[in-house]
Amino acid sequence: MSEIEVDVLVIGAGPSGCVAAGYLEQQGISVKVVEKSKFPRFVIGESLLPRCMEHFEEAGLLGALDDFGFEIKRGARFMKHGVVSNFDFSKKHTPGWDWTWQVPRADFDHVLTKELQNKGVDIAFENEVLNVSFDEEGISATEIKDKNRNHYTVKANYIVDSSGYGRVLPRLLGLDKPSSIPEHSSIFTHVKDVKRPDGREGTLITFDILDTDTWFWVIPFSDGNTSIGFVGKTDFIESYNGDLGAMLRLSEYYRDRFEGVDFSFPPVCIKNFSKSVTQLYGKGYVLTGNSAEFLDPVFSSGVTFATESALKAAKLIAKAHKGENVDWQKEYSDYIMKGVNVFSTYVKEWYTGNLQTLFFHRPENQDVKRQICAVLAGYVWDDSNPFVARHDSIVKNLAHLIRMNENEKANP
Repeated sequence: MSEIEVDVLVIGAGPSGCVAAGYLEQQGISVKVVEKSKFPRFVIGESLLPRCMEHFEEAGLLGALDDFGFEIKRGARFMKHGVVSNFDFSKKHTPGWDWTWQVPRADFDHVLTKELQNKGVDIAFENEVLNVSFDEEGISATEIKDKNRNHYTVKANYIVDSSGYGRVLPRLLGLDKPSSIPEHSSIFTHVKDVKRPDGREGTLITFDILDTDTWFWVIPFSDGNTSIGFVGKTDFIESYNGDLGAMLRLSEYYRDRFEGVDFSFPPVCIKNFSKSVTQLYGKGYVLTGNSAEFLDPVFSSGVTFATESALKAAKLIAKAHKGENVDWQKEYSDYIMKGVNVFSTYVKEWYTGNLQTLFFHRPENQDVKRQICAVLAGYVWDDSNPFVARHDSIVKNLAHLIRMNENEKANP
C-alpha cells in the first residue's frame, strides 16, 4: 500500500474543508483534501450568513465566489399568521458584513474546490476514508480507498475532519452523542420558480411559520430555481409520507406560487438532524462544521459554523506548525462552543415560542431588533451584544414581560 505524507489531511471538500485548506495553503503548509463524493453534488445548506464572508475572504476564496453571480441575501423575512418580521443585515448591532448569498450548494462548493485546485491544492474526489490510527505524538495514518478501489495511506501531523453529515472521525473514534436540540426533521426539493414575482419579492429568503414547531422555507437562487422545504416534528413530517405537494398547500402565502410546479428532484427527507459530539479535538485531529455540531437550520447557521470552525482550526494548526503552543481547549473548543451555545439558545427558544414572541410582537423595539439581527447575521461571539452575552436568560425574560403586558391589556 502506497503512502503519502502531508502536514494536514482535510476530510471533506465542502465550505468547511475548503476554508481550512485555503488558509493552510496560504501559510505554505502542505495539505491534501479527500472527498467521498464526486463534484458537483447536491447538498442542503443553501442560505449563508454575513459572518462567513470574512472567512472566505481570509481563505482567499471570496473573489471566485463573487465572480459567479449568486443571489445576494441582504436579510431574512419571517412571517406568521399575517405578521411579517423583516431583518435587514445593514441594521444590526455588531459591525461587519451587511450581506451574503443564497446559493445552490452544488455550484457553490464546486466553485470553491475549483479555486483551490487553481491554487495548487490536491483534492482527491471519490476517495473514502476507511480507517485511521494515531501514534503517541498524534501523527495519523489514514487508510483511504480511491475511486478505482485502490487503497493508500496518508500520514499527517493533523487531520481536519470537515466531513459534514458523513461525520467520519466521530464515527470511527466513537465521539457521537445525542443532541440537546428538540428532534425535528425536514423535507425539501428545488423547483423551477416559473411564477416568481419580479423585483425584490422574488429574491427574498422567507420563513413562513405555520405553527410553533413547523415552518416552510423559500430560498430563491439567481438561476431561476428556488429551494423549498418544511421543517417540523418528525411525526408531522412522516404523516405526509413524502407528499411535499400536499404540504405546500399549508402555506397560504406561497400556495399559489408553488401550486403544480415541477420538482427538480424527488423530495429529500432528513430525520432528527441535530447532532453533537463528546469532544471537538484530540491529539492530532480537530472536528469542524457539521462533523462537530449541527443545529436545527431555522437560522441558517450551518455553513457559518462550518467556516468559522474551519478558519479557527487552520489558524491554530498554523500556529502549532511554527512551534508555538496551542491551548486547543481554550482557543478552539471553548471558543466554538461559545457560539454554538448562543445559537442553541435561539433554536431552543424558537421552539418554546419565546423567540417567536419577540419576532412578532408589535410595535417592534428597534434596539432589540438590531441586537437580534446581529445574532441572525452570525455575530454570536460579540459580548457587547446583550442578546449574546445574556443569551441564556434575555430571550425568555423579555418574552415573559411581553406576555405579561399583553395579559394586562386584555384584562385591565
